[in-house]
Amino acid sequence: MTKGKVVQIGILVSFLGLITYKLAPQFGIDNFTASTISSCTLILIVITWVSSYVYRVVNGKMTFMEQRKRYRKEYEKVVNDKLETKFNSLSKEEQEKLMKDLEKNS
Repeated sequence: MTKGKVVQIGILVSFLGLITYKLAPQFGIDNFTASTISSCTLILIVITWVSSYVYRVVNGKMTFMEQRKRYRKEYEKVVNDKLETKFNSLSKEEQEKLMKDLEKNS
């Protein structure tokens, strides 16, 4: 989620709380009860948001981690393609020699 989205959601939640607070007296709810309802709603939203964040952290589903996994996958693909191209450009003797050297070092 981008910073802009977070700001937009914050403004939306604030306006919803304000609208609820202003409309509550029209439904026969006094100001104290309306402010209590608005506060409880805000607390519930914050607890839900924090718990979803903790859930994403525990499961490794954070935006940075997902980007890093995608980058690593693409990087490995490019490197493997380059190595395969270089290996295929070698002569059969050089390929066999390289394979024997790799087996010795393994």
